[in-house]
Amino acid sequence: MNILIHPTYFPSISHYIAMAKADLVTFEMEDNFQKQTNRNRMYIYGANGLQLLNIPVKQSIETHQKFKEVRIDNASGWQKKHWKSLESAYRTSPFFEYFEDDLRPLFGKKHEFIMDLNFETFEVINACLGIGFDVEKTTEYNHEATDFKDFRTLVNGKKDTTQVEKYTQVFNEKYGFLNNLSILDLLFNEGRYAVDYLEKQKI
Repeated sequence: MNILIHPTYFPSISHYIAMAKADLVTFEMEDNFQKQTNRNRMYIYGANGLQLLNIPVKQSIETHQKFKEVRIDNASGWQKKHWKSLESAYRTSPFFEYFEDDLRPLFGKKHEFIMDLNFETFEVINACLGIGFDVEKTTEYNHEATDFKDFRTLVNGKKDTTQVEKYTQVFNEKYGFLNNLSILDLLFNEGRYAVDYLEKQKI
């Protein structure tokens, strides 16, 4: 199966389920940027429940700006805030300390383009999980993806109805199971067992 999918910021678990089942992963490179999507945000399980981590972007005067041309607004120091939030949420999880040194350097960098950051998060997560994918990138935008299994809608969390199998989360006893968070939640709670988990899920 050849899938078409967006490169997002620490992708959702549903993204990784789709990729785990694919023979070839093709990333959409030519679409326009849309606000309030997982292109520049992820959801984690914080001490107060569902927590959104959003990357600020520089506003463009153009009405339609390609995603690959969107620049990050690094003036706000968002990297430090995101890392502190991850530490607070997952310090007590089974595998945070195991992967901490692999992930922390990402938050010390200042990428210019959000797409470059997203691809680096993808590479780092894959290394943590010990998995790899055959990857291609689009060179033009097609509304109808006839040659692919189209998973581009997964970029919009509100339209992503994927229900994943429950696993143990840090704050389970306080708020119950939170569905389909960032792959980081699964990684910190399940470690490399996450790969077996992903392969068993349906999408």
